[in-house]
Amino acid sequence: MASPVAAQAGKLLRHLALRPRLLAARSQTPIFLPVCMKIFPFTGPLCIILLPCVLRSLKLPTYCVHLRTNYRTSSLTSLCLFLWSLFLEVTSCLKAVQLTPRRWLNLQEYQSKKLMSDNGVKVQRFFVADTANEALEAAKKLNAKEIVLKAQILAGGRGKGVFSSGLKGGVHLTKDPKVVGQLAKQMIGYNLATKQTPKEGVKVNKVMVAEALDISRETYLAILMDRASNGPVLVGSPQGGVDIEEVAATNPELIFKEQIDIIEGIKDSQAQRMAENLGFLGPLKNQAADQIKKLYNLFLKIDATQVEVNPFGETPEGQVVCFDAKINFDDNAEFRQKDIFAMDDKSENEPIENEAARYDLKYIGLDGNIACFVNGAGLAMATCDIIFLNGGKPANFLDLGGGVKESQVYQAFKLLTADPKVEAILVNIFGGIVNCAIIANGITKACRELELKVPLVVRLEGTNVHEAQNILNNSGLPITSAVDLEDAAKKAVASVTKK
Repeated sequence: MASPVAAQAGKLLRHLALRPRLLAARSQTPIFLPVCMKIFPFTGPLCIILLPCVLRSLKLPTYCVHLRTNYRTSSLTSLCLFLWSLFLEVTSCLKAVQLTPRRWLNLQEYQSKKLMSDNGVKVQRFFVADTANEALEAAKKLNAKEIVLKAQILAGGRGKGVFSSGLKGGVHLTKDPKVVGQLAKQMIGYNLATKQTPKEGVKVNKVMVAEALDISRETYLAILMDRASNGPVLVGSPQGGVDIEEVAATNPELIFKEQIDIIEGIKDSQAQRMAENLGFLGPLKNQAADQIKKLYNLFLKIDATQVEVNPFGETPEGQVVCFDAKINFDDNAEFRQKDIFAMDDKSENEPIENEAARYDLKYIGLDGNIACFVNGAGLAMATCDIIFLNGGKPANFLDLGGGVKESQVYQAFKLLTADPKVEAILVNIFGGIVNCAIIANGITKACRELELKVPLVVRLEGTNVHEAQNILNNSGLPITSAVDLEDAAKKAVASVTKK
């Protein structure tokens, strides 16, 4: 029986592989990238994931023999897999596609609200301050009945967090501008610890000083890409300010949807109907419909995959306001959304993660001593899992992704060997679009130039694997080869045990 992590990895990969990525209007990015991957050789049924554009450099007989040998498929099944991959390769695009791992774009609350405000969406008036004096001046400029002061970090749960200065709470309400300055002194420059931060917390460099508005009623509104609808969908509920998943589970009749034709755009009738379903009446109905249309225009303009407003509320003074919002962006649109992606806040990342991102590598540090060097998030999870099952502990999660170059392999080894906890390195590569020979050349270069001092276990499979094995075998370097993932994990764990 597969381990829980393996089962989760298989489920995730199947979901990602078979779900076409819906793109914002006018995007010309190809949708699929295939690979057939064996997750666990020892867990019974093999996890074979079909993704398009695979094995570009393999000929039909070689690919079919590879599938029959490694996955025990029949000749007919192997042929079908090849033809399916070839079909998707031709129809997706005529150009070769280089895939690199992407880290989700992170925007602070004030950045998201500025985007909305700049596009006509109604939000609270606010200022951003870097110092206590700036916060005090901002509070005076607002001239509001009540002011809300919010620490700006990416983690949730700020309201219940604790500062290293001793101040409790990252969100405070006050009617006195002087209090804003006093509170800001205990926020800026200090770490704020919440349930979603590391134990030591995250340093607060900025605070948002905003007008506090009373909310007489809260609703929920979101615009997102939906596969079943082949385009954007408007989702709303008159029950806002709460977990929308809980509302969907307990009161599904309170969830309303409007499918939007991405070519025609949102219709006035759709916006009006959603506003009515959310419970806005009289003049507020027209206000809400106007805000909904502006949110949709923002959704398209910034190439978002989701804009979620919770709560989308009304005030006692008769205003419809977007009080809090979460925006997800399509990373494929970075080339035309340079201003937005330039706002990416990386200050809360580990320095090694930022260094990895410079070379299009995805790195997540763990607390073990066996470094994992893989291509693909699913294979990375499986590798970590099997190391653990064989008595070891992974030191990291390093994903090369596709379109790998020798220089990336070299930089990956620099990152891995810079971690003093690492006592062995396990390389596990399945070459679909990744050329194993490139990996092998990168490994040998890194071993020589970095004078690798820890044991290195390498398992390669797929494109040009025989050439890659010859490169490693003839290198004269102390590299331990493995026949499969289980063998690689056992050898890596054994090398650490011996030390």
